[in-house]
Amino acid sequence: MADETTPIKKVKRHVPKGHMYVQATFNNTIATVTDEQGNTLCWGSTGNAGFSGSRKSTPYAATMSVEKAVSKAKEFGMRYMDVFIKGPGPGRDAALRAVRAAGIQVSMIADVTPIPHNGTKPRKLRHG
Repeated sequence: MADETTPIKKVKRHVPKGHMYVQATFNNTIATVTDEQGNTLCWGSTGNAGFSGSRKSTPYAATMSVEKAVSKAKEFGMRYMDVFIKGPGPGRDAALRAVRAAGIQVSMIADVTPIPHNGTKPRKLRHG
């Protein structure tokens, strides 16, 4: 049993290829970096990048949060990424530009925004 003064050393993995999932809502942009199996390595959000309030919903804030996530991913040795973008927010294009500017090779870009095939049931008609 390790005594309490000995720090537990975290094992650094080397992951050359991974996925980035960008969730761009109207209020926030969250970027999650995973390995190819889907295990989360790191993430970044506009709040984590130091923005609050209405400034979180800007393309610049999205760029900063994605840059933070990519810099953490580079510590794992990541050089290639597949990018999956979800949502209608202002951070969609900014996120993609930030990944390209960071020197990561993007091998695939996919839009995984959920689209309803039939939607919810409409309200009943008013009589009168």
